[in-house]
Amino acid sequence: MQHALRPKVDPKETSILMFPGQGTQYVGMGKNLLVFPQVVDMFNAASAVLKYDLLKLCLEGPKSKLDFTIYSQPAIFVCSLGAVEKLKEEQPSAIENCMAAAGYSIGEFAALTFAGCFSFEHAVKLVKVRAEAMHYASEIEPGGMANIYLRPDSKLNYALKMARDWCLDKGIEKPVCAISNYLNPDCKVVAGHLEALKYLELNLKQYNLRKMQRLNVSGAFHTDLMRPAVEPFAAALKKVQINEPIIAVHSNIDGKRYHNSYKVFHNLPKQIYRPVKWEQTLHILYERPVGSNFPDTFECGPGSTLKSLLKTVNSKAHNSCYTVNI
Repeated sequence: MQHALRPKVDPKETSILMFPGQGTQYVGMGKNLLVFPQVVDMFNAASAVLKYDLLKLCLEGPKSKLDFTIYSQPAIFVCSLGAVEKLKEEQPSAIENCMAAAGYSIGEFAALTFAGCFSFEHAVKLVKVRAEAMHYASEIEPGGMANIYLRPDSKLNYALKMARDWCLDKGIEKPVCAISNYLNPDCKVVAGHLEALKYLELNLKQYNLRKMQRLNVSGAFHTDLMRPAVEPFAAALKKVQINEPIIAVHSNIDGKRYHNSYKVFHNLPKQIYRPVKWEQTLHILYERPVGSNFPDTFECGPGSTLKSLLKTVNSKAHNSCYTVNI
């Protein structure tokens, strides 16, 4: 009902916030947020939950530690919400007129926290448990991820099936090789057993795949290899209060908005092993009649990956997309 009571406004007077995912972290992130006392307080509160100095890790690294899943996910989460505080101070209308939010993988937790679904402390606890559980799952069954760049006649799904069959022949039970992230029409992230990824690397031409680029991660995130992470995360989720979102937040699972807190409770555990449908989410967020204005979009968090992806999916929406320098 809250949205129905809002007066009709020009879309260009509204905003959308997007929050990035793992892989965007870098040593030095957060240094431009420290002039805001509330952000320093956020880092201190997060460090109390995490039991280590998160701000020091963000500012000084080392990179090898920051890149580790159990550290990068909390770091990105806190820096992303710190970016919101900076935006609130420097451009308050962007927050006041925000109509929707979405986050890529771990970024979805920042989006939901921004929308009031979780308290900051509860969200940090959830992010901590999620990161540790995903790390544990990747130790049980090592896997990898890679960007696959496509041609119009690429046979990606067939290639994935053949990679799984090849793994079966190698004695791997229940082989996993699947799309884990939908980025744009020309690029998908594929994840699974390392043997399956090796098969794809050796047979790109056979399936008309243009290029393959391995990602620097230790697990096959957003695939069935992450299922061992679900139970510990779901148990932690049961212990926190989930409030109704006060703005539209779009789910990674299907791109649709969360209509209530039950859906948040239902979807977040699945998000760990289901593919991130980011391309589909962008289509839903920016679907407009021809000639319509687009909202301002702000990428809150490290880097500008989501802004770059938006350009490949909707160039008009990208024209009014901005990054918050953290």
